[in-house]
Amino acid sequence: MTESTTPTVVLVHGAFADAASWSGVIAELQRDGVPVVAPPNPLRGLASDAAYVASVVAQIDGPVVLAGHSYGGAIITVAGAAENVVGLVYVAAYVLDEGESLGELQGRFPEPPLGASLRQAAYPLPDGGAAVEFTIAADAFPQVFAADVPAEVTRVLAVAQRPLAAGAFTEAAATAAWRAKPSWAVIADADQAINPDVQRFGAERAGATAVEVAGASHAVAVSRPKEVADVIRAAVRATAS
Repeated sequence: MTESTTPTVVLVHGAFADAASWSGVIAELQRDGVPVVAPPNPLRGLASDAAYVASVVAQIDGPVVLAGHSYGGAIITVAGAAENVVGLVYVAAYVLDEGESLGELQGRFPEPPLGASLRQAAYPLPDGGAAVEFTIAADAFPQVFAADVPAEVTRVLAVAQRPLAAGAFTEAAATAAWRAKPSWAVIADADQAINPDVQRFGAERAGATAVEVAGASHAVAVSRPKEVADVIRAAVRATAS
């Protein structure tokens, strides 16, 4: 593969979703000839998920712009320390600081409706033990996660959601890549899953160039792909060499 001066965009999905949630954004970027990769996020823990994403990044020749949605924002904060990452884009996301967990950041603000809508289950560990994971109750999913997405789409998303390991809420970020690299943020101002003030606080702390999308739900990448892609394109332009 020939090294390119145009960054490759790596899209990292968050909890209760999969890489297909980026479909509209991917189409927007591909129309502009922007190279893009949307790997699966294992959703098993901050350190291990970030290590997986960093391994994907390390196998890409040339610069990378990492974009993370929701919990994916925590992942890119850690994985973004990879040498070839040149920019970070947070999409309705947690922007952690070094040594901070999702629970600690969220705990500074009023709890969003998501908290009361989580459903707990168990999954097996390799050592024979069990751990806890969460999904969103199917009847609550449309309003909490994707209120501005058509109902026929949310019914599919609700049953296709991928669970997040409970341990991910308490695991602290080992590093904060935004301290050394430029960042951008998309704020979903009608988000019922991550308090918009959490998004604003993290973006401001990181010095991110932020864009607020009025009326956008947590699923802003699904409902407003052009606005999300516009911010990613701005990051690509700013970091191209």
